Amino acid sequence: MTQFKASVIIPTKNPGAVFKAVLNSVLSQSTPWPFEIVVIDSGSTDGTLEFVRSKPPVKLIEILPSDFGHGKSRNYAIEQSSGEFVAVITHDAQPVKDNWLKSLVETAEQDERIAGVFGRHVAYDHASIFTKRELELHFSGFRDAPLVFLEDSARYEADLGYKQFLHFFSDNNALLRRSVWEKIPYPDVDFAEDQSWAKSIIEAGFLKAYSEEAVVYHSHDYGLFERFQRSFDESYAFKRFFGYILSPGLKPMVESFMALSRRDISYSRSIGLLRRKPFVVAFAVLDNFMRVFGHYLGARGERIPSYVRSKISRDKKLFAQSQ
Repeated sequence: MTQFKASVIIPTKNPGAVFKAVLNSVLSQSTPWPFEIVVIDSGSTDGTLEFVRSKPPVKLIEILPSDFGHGKSRNYAIEQSSGEFVAVITHDAQPVKDNWLKSLVETAEQDERIAGVFGRHVAYDHASIFTKRELELHFSGFRDAPLVFLEDSARYEADLGYKQFLHFFSDNNALLRRSVWEKIPYPDVDFAEDQSWAKSIIEAGFLKAYSEEAVVYHSHDYGLFERFQRSFDESYAFKRFFGYILSPGLKPMVESFMALSRRDISYSRSIGLLRRKPFVVAFAVLDNFMRVFGHYLGARGERIPSYVRSKISRDKKLFAQSQ
């Protein structure tokens, strides 16, 4: 098998038009070494397969929809690739610049103990102003600590925030060192496979890095019920997989809602949005409520009757795993 410096893995299933821009951006990456692109598709019927086949450098792997798993499918695609490093992105994460892949690899090459690198996300131009700001605030938190490892075991056991910071990893835009992945592959789970992997490599003593320069467009503007569903699934899964309780009680839930809403209203007032588009601000406040309420219920998901939980959950595979 030909040895590449890097392989790029992209899972797809009916990704729509956005995938064309993503794949073309990956194909246009400028690197001083050869790289390969592997698309693993689990049953697209929207023209994706034909589009990928029209790009001869791209390797296409087809699997049955029933064989898909967030961890399992990525592992299978990585097995079929040969790069020393493996970049993993999603079908809707478009590299912003032609140095995206080079930046990921250069970050990993700073230290051979770095097992994985995750890159910055910015919102698409059409995203809401609150989605744009949320991503900006989230990733700004990693700038002061772009290289981390488990250096305080006592704090790791006692401090949930520290633990979550060390576990955060997003394979919407990330890079894995193959030699580490061979020892610690993705877990076969259908939720948070990236953060589960990061937990494993951190606890094994490896380093995790953040790249500000390796940036992709990746954002979603959710409807209110969709926000609630996603927050419920996130909270329910994080408690089961990591022991995180994202909303420990009604009082913290209300306090979180008030803090988020004050933040958004203050920002809206500072840029004149509250005066110009009050309904947009009102939607953001409702979105905050759906987020914290979803987190509250998700943290207590095991107490909710199964038939109700099946209606609330957006991720049916996650629900099925809990039976």
